[in-house]
Amino acid sequence: MTSNAQHRWQTGLLVALALIVAAPLASAQQPGTENGEWRYQSADAGGTRYSPADQITAENFGDLETAWIFRGDNFSPHENYTFKSTPSYIDGILYTVAGYRRTIVAMDPATGEQLWSYREPHTVRWEQSMRAAYGKGVGHSYIDGRLVIYVITPAFFLHAIDGETGEHLEGFGGQIPLDGFPETGVIDLLADLGYPWDPDTGLDPLVGYITSSSPPIVVNDTVVIGNSHEQGYSQTRLENVPGHILAYDKRTGEHQWKFNVIPQSESEFGFDTWENEAWRWTGDVSSWAPLAADMERGIVYIPTNAPTIDYYGGFRPGDNLFGTSIIALDVETGERLWHFQTVHHPIWNYDLPNVPILYDATVNGREVPMVIQTTKQGLTFAFDRVTGEPVWPIEEREVEQSIVPGEQLSLTQPFPTRPAPLELLLLTEDDVIDFTPELKTEALEIMSEYRIGGPYMPPLPEGHAEPVKGWVGCSGGLNITNPASFDPTTGYLYQPSGPSCSGRTVQRGQKADGDTHSCTSSEGDCWTTGTTVSEWVAGGPGIGWGGPQGLPIFKPPYNRITAIDMDTGEHVFWAPVGEASDRMKRHPALQGVDLSNVGGGRRAVSMVAGDLLLTTRGMNGPALLDARNKLTGELVGTVDLPAPGQYGMMTYMHEGEQYIVVQVGRAGMMQGGLAALKLQGGDGH
Repeated sequence: MTSNAQHRWQTGLLVALALIVAAPLASAQQPGTENGEWRYQSADAGGTRYSPADQITAENFGDLETAWIFRGDNFSPHENYTFKSTPSYIDGILYTVAGYRRTIVAMDPATGEQLWSYREPHTVRWEQSMRAAYGKGVGHSYIDGRLVIYVITPAFFLHAIDGETGEHLEGFGGQIPLDGFPETGVIDLLADLGYPWDPDTGLDPLVGYITSSSPPIVVNDTVVIGNSHEQGYSQTRLENVPGHILAYDKRTGEHQWKFNVIPQSESEFGFDTWENEAWRWTGDVSSWAPLAADMERGIVYIPTNAPTIDYYGGFRPGDNLFGTSIIALDVETGERLWHFQTVHHPIWNYDLPNVPILYDATVNGREVPMVIQTTKQGLTFAFDRVTGEPVWPIEEREVEQSIVPGEQLSLTQPFPTRPAPLELLLLTEDDVIDFTPELKTEALEIMSEYRIGGPYMPPLPEGHAEPVKGWVGCSGGLNITNPASFDPTTGYLYQPSGPSCSGRTVQRGQKADGDTHSCTSSEGDCWTTGTTVSEWVAGGPGIGWGGPQGLPIFKPPYNRITAIDMDTGEHVFWAPVGEASDRMKRHPALQGVDLSNVGGGRRAVSMVAGDLLLTTRGMNGPALLDARNKLTGELVGTVDLPAPGQYGMMTYMHEGEQYIVVQVGRAGMMQGGLAALKLQGGDGH
C-alpha cells in the first residue's frame, strides 16, 4: 500500500479491535425516536430521519390539516429569512432555534405556543457572524434526570439550559466577562481553539474566523462541538483558523479534548499531506453538517468540508487531511479511530453536507455495523463504522488534471463500486434530451462545443485559450437542503437528486479581494479573513452551458428520489418528484409529448414515518407534501402546506396524536417558519 493510500483510509487498529470486543452489535436503531419522540436534528443519534410513528397512514393522509404555524420571522424580521432549524421533541416539549440571533425556544407541541425563550446578549462576534441564520437545531442530554438543552450560537458560545425552566445550568462553564451574560451555563468556545481572541470581538480577522451552524451532539458524558467558516467560494485570502473539533464535560463544561482537523505537528497523522508547510496558515476543514454517534461504542462521526478557498488549492499541495473526510473519534479521548477522505486535495465545494447515517446491516449473510456517508456528487460511501473498512470496494480512478498555473490536483479520486451513483457521471449521446429528433440533434451540437467529464473536471483559468468553450463536469447528489433519509426496518436509503452538469472558472485573487464580505446579520460588515491574497479564487466569467431551446440538455427525470437497499448496495426504485415546469408544458417543441414522469422543481426534503416516505416539492414550491409507499415510491397522498417545504421536517406523538412539522418558506407576509399538521378530529382514526 502506498503512503497516499495509507493516508486515504487508515484505522487505529488496536483501538478499533478493542471497541469491537467491548460492544456487541448495537440495536437496530440508535436512540432518539422511542415513544414517539424526535430527540435529534435528524431524529436519532444515527442520523436516519426515521420515526416508527404510524398513526398517519396512506388511508388517512389526505385528512391532515394545519394544527399551528410558528413564525420564524418574529425572531428575525429580515427580508429573505430562511428557517433552517429542525425541532426536537423531548419529554413532551418542542425545542428549536430561530432567527439571526439563534434564539432558543421551547414550545407547546399541541399549539406551537412559546413556553420560554433565551436570546444571547449582543456581541460584535454576533454582528460579524457569517452563519447567523444557519442554526439547524439543539443538542440534549440528562444530568441526574434533569433534561439539559445545549446550543451553539453564531458568536461561538455554548449554552447549557434547563429544558423545563429555561434557566442556565448551575456549575457549567463560567462567567463570560460581558454585560448581560448569565453567571453560569455558558462556555466561550474560542478559548480552547488556541488562538488569541477577545470575548466581545472574537478572533483577530487577520488570523481567521469561526462560527457554527449545526447543533452539538452529546455522547454519553461528552458534548462534541462542530463548527463552520465563511463559504469557501467567497474566500480570497490564504490564512484562516482550522475547524478543530472540541469536546466538553456535559456536567461541568470542563474542556476534555481537541481533535486537530489540520494536523499541527509531525507527530500527528496526516501531517505530511500538507506540503509547502501549508498547515501553518490554512484553515477551515470545519464540520458544519450535523454529527452522528454510536452511543454504545462511544464513537462520534465527523463529516468535514474542504480547506480554505474553493476551486483553487495550489498554495496547499497534497491530499490535505482531514479535508472532506468522515472521521471516527473515540468520544472519551478524542483519538482518531479511522477516517476516509472522500475527495483528495478538495477544491470542488464537494464538502460533506449531510449527517453520517448508522445502520446495522446484513451483507452477504454477515452482520456489519455500517456508517453511510452521502455526498454532493451523488456517490454513496459505506463503511464498517468500527474499523472503517469499506463495505464494498472503493476504487481510486484517474481524473482530469488542472491547467491552472500552480495547481496540483490528486491524480486519482475514490469511487464506490457499490451503490451506483445517483445520477450520470458522464454525459453521453445516450443521455441527452430526446423528446424529439430535432432536440437531440441540437443537444449533440451543444455537447460538441465542450469538453465533458465527471464530477472532478477542474476549473479553468479566466481567459483560458482552449479550443472548446469550457470544461464541464457531471454528477448530481445531496446538499443540506435535501438530505437523505433512511429506514432501519427495511435497510432502504432514500436520496433526492437530479442531474447536473456545470463548468467552473477561477479568477485572479487581486481582482476579487476586498476589505469586507457581506454578513448574514443586518448589522455591520463582515471581515475578510487573512492577509495574503490567493493567486486564484472562485469566480470569473461562468461557463456558458445550457440545453437546446432553453430546455434541459439531459433526459429526464429532472427531480427524483432514489431508494437503495443498503444490505445489497442495489438501487431498488426511483420515483419522480414534482411535475414538469409550466414552461416545459407550454414549450412549442414539447407539444404532444408525455411529460408525466419527468419530475421538476428543486430537490425534495424527505423523512420516513411508519410505512410512509414523505417528500416535499422543493424550496421553490409548490406548497405540497406528498406521501409515498416506502417500498415502491408510489404516490399515495398529497396535502397542502401553508408555504413550500424546505430544509427539513420531523414528526412526533403528543398526547395520543401524531404531528408532522415541516420547515416552510415564504408565504404572504411570513418569511419562514414551522407548519404543524395533524389529522382532522384529533383521534387518529
